[in-house]
Amino acid sequence: MGVTIRQIAEAAGVSRGTVDRALNNRGRIRPEVAERVRQIAEEMGYKPNQLGRALSMSRNNIKIGVILQGAETPFMKEVMKGVEEARAEVDNLGGTVLIHTIEHQSAEDVLFAMEKMRQEEVSGIAMVPLEAEEVKKEIDRFVEEYHIPVVTFTSDVEDTKRLCFVGQNGVQCGRAAAGLMGELTGGKGKVAIISGYRTNTSLSSRVSGFRSEMRKKYPGIEIIGPEYCFEENVRAREIAEKIFKEVPDLAGIYLTSHGEEGVCRAIAEAGKMGLVKMVANDFMGRNYELMRKGFIHFLIGQDARIQGYEPVMILFRLLFNGEEPDREKLFTEIYIRNEYTIPEGRH
Repeated sequence: MGVTIRQIAEAAGVSRGTVDRALNNRGRIRPEVAERVRQIAEEMGYKPNQLGRALSMSRNNIKIGVILQGAETPFMKEVMKGVEEARAEVDNLGGTVLIHTIEHQSAEDVLFAMEKMRQEEVSGIAMVPLEAEEVKKEIDRFVEEYHIPVVTFTSDVEDTKRLCFVGQNGVQCGRAAAGLMGELTGGKGKVAIISGYRTNTSLSSRVSGFRSEMRKKYPGIEIIGPEYCFEENVRAREIAEKIFKEVPDLAGIYLTSHGEEGVCRAIAEAGKMGLVKMVANDFMGRNYELMRKGFIHFLIGQDARIQGYEPVMILFRLLFNGEEPDREKLFTEIYIRNEYTIPEGRH
């Protein structure tokens, strides 16, 4: 295989779109950047007609579908920024990206979106799946019968024919949360788990990792739940209020999903700020503000942009020049922050 756009882009430290503009003398690009890209391409043995043929092929054939569930949550809005960035890059290279958003999580809506994508003759699909047999069977059908590759992101369904997964290692995230909670509570007391959806494999993996690490390292902690808030603040607040009534000596809450504001409001109204330790996820929404106020003690973050950008580009590279992903699971970094490590200027 000849030199790819990706290889040139990585060597030059620029995007693939910038490489295309430099090698084809089109679009806005600084002269010194264009010259450096061309020099690197020449040193790597790039042949000018390679890109022309690939671009011609992409204009005729490459159409990528994206199915995004939970689109209204703060995290997915950040993921969408990565999707949009990839769409702009693919468009610049002659391809097309079609995006279908689903507000909550619904197997029926996912199946509808997949069929719609098929009718629009997409060449590949990047999607946020859920743990539902009908969805898993449809993924296998798309791959085997329609020959449409599928990349999952943010949540995974391992027992399918999907090409690969891009997202956080949910089990490791849950284990990290358990370690933090164990230290916050001194390894004793009752800790409740509030999650989003039972069918979201990313969230269920966090719960699994949290439970296993607690059993292993903190046997003195009694785990309550999980209860499911469907990533809604109102529901999260109701669940927390119910738990406080039933477990007045609650020591901590591990929130695996969106719903932070609802839980924190319940904590405030119950007069338990500082008494109930809280570990939550993601550096977005009002989470930094809630941490500064003392409601959230630790936040566990991940790279939302990459989870939106990379699945689209994996499919494009596969369809563009046959470049397979180098791993089945591309895990993003896990970051941990407390009130002392909030980036300056962030709220």
